[in-house]
Amino acid sequence: MAQKTDSNRFSSPSSGSVPIVIGHRGAAGHAPENTLASLLKAQELGVDWVEFDVKLSGDDVPVLFHDETLDRNTDGHGPIADQDLRALQKLDAGAWFDTAYTGTPIPTLEEGLVVLAQCGMGANVEIKPSKGREAETGMIVGKALAQTWPTSLPLPLVSSFSAAALKVCAAVAPNLARALLVSNVPKDWRAQLDASQTDTLHCLSSGLRKRKAKEILDAGFTLRCFTVNQPKRARQLLDWGVHGIISDYPDRILKIV
Repeated sequence: MAQKTDSNRFSSPSSGSVPIVIGHRGAAGHAPENTLASLLKAQELGVDWVEFDVKLSGDDVPVLFHDETLDRNTDGHGPIADQDLRALQKLDAGAWFDTAYTGTPIPTLEEGLVVLAQCGMGANVEIKPSKGREAETGMIVGKALAQTWPTSLPLPLVSSFSAAALKVCAAVAPNLARALLVSNVPKDWRAQLDASQTDTLHCLSSGLRKRKAKEILDAGFTLRCFTVNQPKRARQLLDWGVHGIISDYPDRILKIV
């Protein structure tokens, strides 16, 4: 890998143990996203690492969930930040995907870590703060990972679209590798990485072009892409030198790496 061109850059801890293929929200193409069922499905498919989202309940408990509101993938309604854990645990987070998953609950981060340890899987933990809770979520999730991460597993990679959440997480869990999430790679991507105190970028696959990938990789940064569900696109990205693929269908991508 080329040396970073800016000697004043901040470097987060190494994430060299991260494999090429990571299951998105568990294995979201096969089971309801961000549930224990999805984590277990990923393990069944032979996945070594999964990605999942972590938000806070209204009473500050980290739970596996993506959206601001409960409406899309539970039988609840309204902002997740308005509901305490007890209320969230009564919701069905599986029936929207398939009736076979009816009754699947929203898991806590603690429950997710138990399953990871049982399966021997590593994880990319995305800090997904509700609006206005960026620093708070980064602190609580960072502390939880620092204190309860299973010692049998490789240390996690923490990612977020929120630079504020990443900075707070870095302060409370400085030994954890970090990655900044973006949709399309911005012109000031280097400055944004600096602000996030990381040298790893995760970007949306559909907007990435070869020239931009080369620019990032030639400068010595780590680059991964989400959400890549077509093996042909995954092969193209890997041929460009992209370090990793995050997929709803990790089994498809495993076949071509």
